[in-house]
Amino acid sequence: MGKSEQALADITHWIGGQRVTGAPARTGQVFNPATGDVTGSVRLADASTVDAAVKSALGAWPAWSETSPPNRARVMFRFKELLERNHEALASILTHEHGKVLSDAKGEVQRGIEVVEFACGAPQLLKTQFSDNIGGGIDNYSLRQPLGVVAGITPFNFPVMVPMWMFPLALVCGNTFVLKPSERDPSASLMLAELLQQAGLPDGAFNVVQGDKEAVDAILAHKDIAGISFVGSTPIAEYIHREGTRHGKRVQALGGAKNHMIVMPDADLDQAADALIGAAYGSAGERCMAVSVCVAVGDVADALIERLKSRISALRIKSGMEADADIGPLVTGAHREKVLGYIDHGVADGARLVCDGRTHEATTQPGFFLGATLFDKVEPSMQIYQDEIFGPVLCVTRVRDLAAALEMVNSHQYGNGVACYTSDGGTAREFARNVRAGMVGINIPIPVPMAFHSFGGWKRSMFGDYHAYGEEGVRFYTRYKSVMQRWPDAAASKGPEFAMPVNK
Repeated sequence: MGKSEQALADITHWIGGQRVTGAPARTGQVFNPATGDVTGSVRLADASTVDAAVKSALGAWPAWSETSPPNRARVMFRFKELLERNHEALASILTHEHGKVLSDAKGEVQRGIEVVEFACGAPQLLKTQFSDNIGGGIDNYSLRQPLGVVAGITPFNFPVMVPMWMFPLALVCGNTFVLKPSERDPSASLMLAELLQQAGLPDGAFNVVQGDKEAVDAILAHKDIAGISFVGSTPIAEYIHREGTRHGKRVQALGGAKNHMIVMPDADLDQAADALIGAAYGSAGERCMAVSVCVAVGDVADALIERLKSRISALRIKSGMEADADIGPLVTGAHREKVLGYIDHGVADGARLVCDGRTHEATTQPGFFLGATLFDKVEPSMQIYQDEIFGPVLCVTRVRDLAAALEMVNSHQYGNGVACYTSDGGTAREFARNVRAGMVGINIPIPVPMAFHSFGGWKRSMFGDYHAYGEEGVRFYTRYKSVMQRWPDAAASKGPEFAMPVNK
C-alpha cells in the first residue's frame, strides 16, 4: 500500500445538498490502477442511507416539477458552463480512479457535456401536440409529465458520461434524481453534485448514494422510486429489470455486449486495422462498445493479422497520466485476474494466441496493467467468443462470405453494436438492414449515437422499452397523458349518449 490509512480520501454520499458526515458502518477501497495504491475509502450505503436520499429527492420534487421547462433548462445551461470550466479536473479524476488515458477521459467528459447540451432544449423537447376542434367543440391535447423520483445505477467504465446519459434529461423533465455510481471509481459523482448545486439546482433534487449490491437492492425495493436506469453487465441488467419491474417501476437496463466488426475483402485493410486497434484496445477494452470480435471475410484474415501484430507491438501501455500513453491499466487487480482467466480459457480451447498480453513488459510494473492480446481462429463454441471479456482481448474469426458473417453476428446472444468495413455500397446497405444489433457502423468502428439520437442494443444487450438519452430518454423520464376538453357553452346538452363517441 502506497498510502497510510490516515491519508485516504473519504468518499461519501451527497444528500440534501451536502456531503454526509459521521462514522460510516461499511466502507470499500478505491485504487489508483496505475500504481496499485489504495487512494480512498468509499462509504457503502445501507437501506437507511438510500431512504434518506429518496426522502430528500421526494421533498424537492413538488417544487422542481412545477418549475417551468425554460427555468430548468437555464440550470442546465449553467451546469454545462461549469462542466466546461472543470473539464480537465473531471478528466484527471477519471484517469486516477479508472485508469483510462487522459485524452480518453477528456473525450468521456465531452460526450457527457453533449447530452447536457441536448437537455438544454427542454422547452422544445417537452412541447407536445394540440388538435383544435376534433368534433363537437372538443379539443384534444397531450402532456408529458415527470415520473417523480428516479434513480440511476451506473458502471465503473464511464463514471461521468453514463450518469450524464441519465440525470440531465431526468432533471429537465421535472424529476428528481438519486445516483448510485460504481464503488470502484466514485469520486467524480461528488464533483458533479457540487457543480449542479453551483448551477442553481435546488438542494435535494440530485443525490448520490455510494454503495454496492446492498444499496442497489434498496433502490429496487424502495416504494417512492418510480423509475430506474441502469448500465452494466447483462446478468445484473436482467436482475435490475426483473426486480425493478416486480416492484412496479419503469426500468431501462442496458446490458453487456460482444461487438463484431466485419472486414470485407474490398475493405481498406490499413483503415480496418487502425480501427480495430483503437476500438478493441482503447480504454483497455473496458467499453461496452469495444470491438472484441473481428469477422474476417474471405481471404483477408492473414493480411489483416499481420497489420494488427505490427500495430500491437507499437502500443505504449503505461499510466494514463503520461501524455504519450495509448492504453492504461485495468480498473482493479480483481478485474485484471478475471481477464487473465479468459486468456487462459482461449488457449485451453485451442484458439491461436498471436499476441500474448500476459507477457508484456508493462505487467512487471506496479498497477493493474495487461498487454493487448490477439487470438486467431476463434470458434463460436469457445468461451472467449461467447462471453463479454471487458479487457484488451481481440478475437479473429474466419468466414467465407457476408451471409456467413451476418449469420454469426445475428446468432450471438448480444446485439449491442456492430461494424462493417467495406467499399461497396450494396454490401453496406444489406449489412445495415439485416444485422440484428441496435447500433450499426459502416466504416465506423464504435457507432455511439450522438446526444440527439439514442443509445441501446438488441437481444440480451437491452432490457426495457426505451433506449438511453435523446428523444427516447425524454419518453422514458416522462408519462404521456392525453387530454380531451369541451367547455359547457360549446354545445347544448343533448342528454345521455350511449353510443361509442366518434368524430363528427
